[in-house]
Amino acid sequence: MQPFVIAINGLKQGSTRFDWRADGKFFGIFDNPDIQEASLEVVATAEKAGRFLGIGCSVKGNVTVVCDRCLDPLVLPVDVDFALSVKFGEAEERAESDDREIVMLPEGESELDLSQFVYDWVCTSLPMHRVHPDGQCNPAVLKYLDREEDTAQAAPATESPFAALKDILK
Repeated sequence: MQPFVIAINGLKQGSTRFDWRADGKFFGIFDNPDIQEASLEVVATAEKAGRFLGIGCSVKGNVTVVCDRCLDPLVLPVDVDFALSVKFGEAEERAESDDREIVMLPEGESELDLSQFVYDWVCTSLPMHRVHPDGQCNPAVLKYLDREEDTAQAAPATESPFAALKDILK
């Protein structure tokens, strides 16, 4: 069985646990240049009761991205949980109910691929502004950035191009 795929037909009643690992190759499948490397443990629990199928998933570990300030690698922790309710029938809607996302699968579907869900939840759990904590960025880059600030402050203030418009009203 390939990673992140749950065989629905062979799933027994009750709870079944699946353990997977996601690395940089997983994010490469989605052509995501932001995540350079990853070391994630994915644990999914499938609860089957009659025709009901509920999936609880937990993703924990680290991903390596580029620091927005110094462009060096930055390791960020990931700790995200999500829940899915699987319904069988026409794929009319994809909604949320009781903290669970509802996934519609066509009747007779034999597998549920969680890859896209894992990818989406990991990506949305990452902060928008990705920088090292203060003092941990590359010092050579910070010196360059500080020098740019100093030159901008030392440059003489030029007159605004709109300054001449003041005299029009007189």
